[in-house]
Amino acid sequence: MPHHGNEEEHQSEPVSFRDNRKIDPETGEVRGQQDDAGTPAAEESAAGGQAVPAGDASEGDALAQAEAILNEAGAEGESNPAVDVVAELRNDLLRLQAEYVNYRRRVERDRDVARDQAIIGVINSLMPVLDDIDAARQHGDLAEGPFAAIAGKLENVLRTYELTRIDEVGVAFDPNIHEALMQQPSADVEADSVSQILRAGYRKGERVLRAAQVIVAVPE
Repeated sequence: MPHHGNEEEHQSEPVSFRDNRKIDPETGEVRGQQDDAGTPAAEESAAGGQAVPAGDASEGDALAQAEAILNEAGAEGESNPAVDVVAELRNDLLRLQAEYVNYRRRVERDRDVARDQAIIGVINSLMPVLDDIDAARQHGDLAEGPFAAIAGKLENVLRTYELTRIDEVGVAFDPNIHEALMQQPSADVEADSVSQILRAGYRKGERVLRAAQVIVAVPE
């Protein structure tokens, strides 16, 4: 059979294969890991002469590196940009939290003040009605009957809003809660005291809404 060209070109060239089997087929022992050049991966480095295992990922642990930086900066007291930023953000957060707490307290206080002002406005508008009830009671018109029951319910409702009357007699005269319309000398008193209530006063809690108009007994 004729041949074309050089006969040596048709001869198969030897091909080298790398044996990557982990078990040696002849001895049955486990082979060590090899790198691309066929040498063990745990060779000593030329610079330090220490064995470095392949696939060491300790340098890629970002969390460990961050913790090491923070711990080192805290132990040595060195200024670190990352630590300074964290401290600044923490201070900003604490300041915002304090501002929010103060804002919430201020809002609650303003809400309570607005509520009290609304209640006081309603009570002031009802004071003429309360005066009429007192006058009717003094004349005996509210001894019994449906109107007496209605008047009692109204007064009870107002008491739930801390409304109290200023109508005590025989107590010391107090210009903060009493308005003196007349003075009467009396041998029975040693200091100025209330002898008669001409018009009852009212207060809500500790706040005086209207002073009581009274006659004051003074020592002779």
